[in-house]
Amino acid sequence: MGREVVLVVEDDPACRDLISEILADAGYDCLQADGGRAAIALMARRPDVLLTDLLMPDKDGVEVIMEVRRRWPSTRIVAISGGFGFIEVSQLLRTAAMLGADATLPKPFTSAQLVECVAGALSGRS
Repeated sequence: MGREVVLVVEDDPACRDLISEILADAGYDCLQADGGRAAIALMARRPDVLLTDLLMPDKDGVEVIMEVRRRWPSTRIVAISGGFGFIEVSQLLRTAAMLGADATLPKPFTSAQLVECVAGALSGRS
């Protein structure tokens, strides 16, 4: 059996690369998407986990979560966010969880928190 695949969806290239590097070091294969539209296209490759930022310009993470839950219901989903301006991180992450995210993680997070969150989502722990 191959390594588990994580689709990392983040519009900030440096953040996306860092997340992918941390997860690769932890033994995951990573696909990368710079936004929601690209993420939906890459879902055809059936990743084990979708890790998505919530605030993105082309198609936000909430829309991505709703579409993935509808089209690929068995995919595990981790939502991440640092909030933006007046939008509170906790409210964004609660919304993501209500819409189907298996786990949520506020930015900034440590490498260990990221790996633990993805592993937890895969095992059914949130």
